[in-house]
Amino acid sequence: MLKISSLNCNGIRAAHRRGFTDWIDQSDPDIICLQELRAMEHQVPNPIQNLDYHSTYHTAEKKGYSGVGILSKKEPIKVEKGIGVDWIDNEGRIIMAEYEELVVFSIYAPSGTTGDERQNLKMKFLDHFLPFAQQYLEDEKPIAFCGDFNICHKAIDIHNPKRNKNTSGFLPEERAWVTDLLDAGFEDVYRHLHQGEPELYSWWSYRAASKDRNKGWRIDYHMTGPGLLQAAQEAVIEMEWDLSDHAPVSITYNI
Repeated sequence: MLKISSLNCNGIRAAHRRGFTDWIDQSDPDIICLQELRAMEHQVPNPIQNLDYHSTYHTAEKKGYSGVGILSKKEPIKVEKGIGVDWIDNEGRIIMAEYEELVVFSIYAPSGTTGDERQNLKMKFLDHFLPFAQQYLEDEKPIAFCGDFNICHKAIDIHNPKRNKNTSGFLPEERAWVTDLLDAGFEDVYRHLHQGEPELYSWWSYRAASKDRNKGWRIDYHMTGPGLLQAAQEAVIEMEWDLSDHAPVSITYNI
């Protein structure tokens, strides 16, 4: 069995203060995909660096901003950072680790909540990402794109779809993009294992006790090819942990 977890840590140093290593001790993932490190590699707290995991990071040029990483019990046989688009790669948004059994990506899509300029960049990111991801569907090895896509796909994935229909993260063109990703051959593993179940969210605003009231959004995904979907045994959003405004999303595969 192989357990893959994904977490937008909203600052790896903050997540550490909130019990990140305790979560690892208890949840025991084999591979951990991290997003929004908000730190340079040398700023990752020593207790995390000293875990019995191999670590690889792709940090942003801008200090305290973005950044992705992958921790794994097994050492990857290959690591690639970025997708060859300068502005995306400078923001540290995509990293790949290849193992004997599969290929794993940690993805942090831009947020468009700060205004039109960032929303336009978010859509450009998505336009670059789709063909980049598609090429890996043809590989022999199973593929998993894990991370914070900053989009709720359907009304079931957001606590108030009517009120949020014009909000970044639930715009019609963003939702259509997720549909295009699925139509290209990817599978939303968590939703596949929880079909039709409402109120399953992975992010909650820090405002208005949103998590206590479970007024959230499901914006963190494991997107895989069909082969890995068939191996998925269990999918859990680990809400009990308050490591971040996101919860870890963990999926166990029979491989």
